[in-house]
Amino acid sequence: MSTADNRPHDNTRMASAHTVIVGGGIAGLWLLNRLSSCGHDVLLLEKNALGNHQTLASQGIIHGGLKYALNGVLSPASSAIADMPARWRACLEGRGEIDLRDTRVLSEHYYMWSTGSVRSRLKTFLGSKALRGRIDTLDPADYPAFFSEGLRSRTDTPQGTLYRLSDFVLDTPSLLQNLARPWQDRVLQGVDIRISADQQKNNSAACVHVEGLHGPVNISAAHIILCAGEGNEALLADWQPSEPLNKPLMQRRPLHMVCVRVRHPAPAYLHCIGDSIGMTPRLTITSHPCHDGRNGEWIWYIGGELAESGVHLDGASQQARAKAELTTLFPWVNFTSAIWHSFMINRAEPRIADLQRPDNAFVSICANVMVCWPTKLSLCPNLGDRVVELLPDKFSGLRHAMQGSELASLLTTADHAYPPWEKIR
Repeated sequence: MSTADNRPHDNTRMASAHTVIVGGGIAGLWLLNRLSSCGHDVLLLEKNALGNHQTLASQGIIHGGLKYALNGVLSPASSAIADMPARWRACLEGRGEIDLRDTRVLSEHYYMWSTGSVRSRLKTFLGSKALRGRIDTLDPADYPAFFSEGLRSRTDTPQGTLYRLSDFVLDTPSLLQNLARPWQDRVLQGVDIRISADQQKNNSAACVHVEGLHGPVNISAAHIILCAGEGNEALLADWQPSEPLNKPLMQRRPLHMVCVRVRHPAPAYLHCIGDSIGMTPRLTITSHPCHDGRNGEWIWYIGGELAESGVHLDGASQQARAKAELTTLFPWVNFTSAIWHSFMINRAEPRIADLQRPDNAFVSICANVMVCWPTKLSLCPNLGDRVVELLPDKFSGLRHAMQGSELASLLTTADHAYPPWEKIR
């Protein structure tokens, strides 16, 4: 990677890089680690802050696809993601493709809680050989602490069946810090980032224009990887090569997420399954420690069908709906002094027919630009596999000795964003 003198007619600095990743969420940082550890020379650019928007709005669940099989059928989505928990656990133990040993695990297990008539329809399916090793039915004596609180109450005893999944929950801020730490001089921030035709090569090739705090920089890149989530759409729209290219299209899947600060001795990590078995659980709950460190208080972060069907509601209505659901499902929890918050977030995905969910991580190649969507946090290892597989074939000569980033003197190091549940006071 090298820099050149200023252009004589303006203050734009010229630079060159071999591979530039645009987007500092988990997907971009995962690829930075994966490619750098293989000996590739890689730079990552982020417009806002690391993890902003979709990454930190995720619930941090590394799941094995069971929630996509709640209708009794092992779909392609549930099969494709089945191996992901094991891949992530290997990384957390220091024996995977990326060393994540310093990443905080919020819960080693994730649970599924079924009530009412749905239990009889689940029994046959959940006992199938296809799911062996991915789910266990728990006896009340083995319930986690959150449900033990309910069992100690004579009138509020939990009614239903609890299953333990192979899934687990990561602290996403900790994961971001772990992925960014080894490559601080290569994780840089720009006020604005665009890709454009590289006139010095050919119009189908691209370069990256960055508006930094120290002025504009044009980076001529051999290869560009777009991992900006929802931002991929604008980046592709601005790029106008003279040669027509088949750019991938994007779809948005909106969510109205709810956060509630609640006092309870134990955290909750579970899917709540309603009587209508479908692809989406009634509620999906993760718990996060309060930023001010108060003992016995947690931020419950709530997604699932509640978040999907609440996109047309205002904040007060969505929060009232969540309160009614939680009070019904968990009568042993006191929500009297709870603090409520909700916000909208879009999941960005490649566009497919009828807005169906993508089964795998998505990678598309347009000239020297690779467009990526992991589609789910759990699928980042799958995304890494696909990019590593495609780079040698499509982008010959990518491997060469790593060098220090001279661009670090022209651009600032990217900051970390704050998770949305920290807005609750």
